[in-house]
Amino acid sequence: MSRAEFDEVEAWSKARDGDGAAFASLFDVHRDRVFGQALRLLRHSHDAEDVTAIVFLEAWRRRDAVRLVNGSIIPWLLVTTNYTVRNHDRSIRRYRLALARLPRPTEQDDHAPDIDASIDNDADNKRVRDAFARLTPRDQDVITLCVLEELPLSEAAEVLGVPVGTVKSRLSRARQRLADLTTTTLPNILEGGAE
Repeated sequence: MSRAEFDEVEAWSKARDGDGAAFASLFDVHRDRVFGQALRLLRHSHDAEDVTAIVFLEAWRRRDAVRLVNGSIIPWLLVTTNYTVRNHDRSIRRYRLALARLPRPTEQDDHAPDIDASIDNDADNKRVRDAFARLTPRDQDVITLCVLEELPLSEAAEVLGVPVGTVKSRLSRARQRLADLTTTTLPNILEGGAE
């Protein structure tokens, strides 16, 4: 559909009622103009991308308050872009002022390379990491939620969108696959898991 064929009033009406696809179509039509306005004001593309995301998030969050002008939401989006840029600038100024008030840090040795080398050289940890990387995404998800993050099975089930019994069986199979892939006794971390 071309922009000329796009019915923005209808799309906004649907978006205001919670239609995500209609809102996405409005995003597709207007994101470049919002980004362009943010970029003109900020001069840094990564900041302009952040502002663009915030503007559309506000449009979705406050969709009952958004007003169409001549059948378009672009005026509201552009004004919101300006406000968001001003808020961004104030936050940056406050952050810089707060940093300037902090005492200068003393020079300290960087221990990260030693720690990284220690972790990388630990054969058991490497074996477990390599085995984990070879698991299916579904197995990685259930191990991450239930074992590493120790979520209760009910919460893991909610995140994964499956029944608790399915999480239990997936977890059991994933642990077995991981054990088979490591070919050695697994560290205690894999023996746990929230119930």
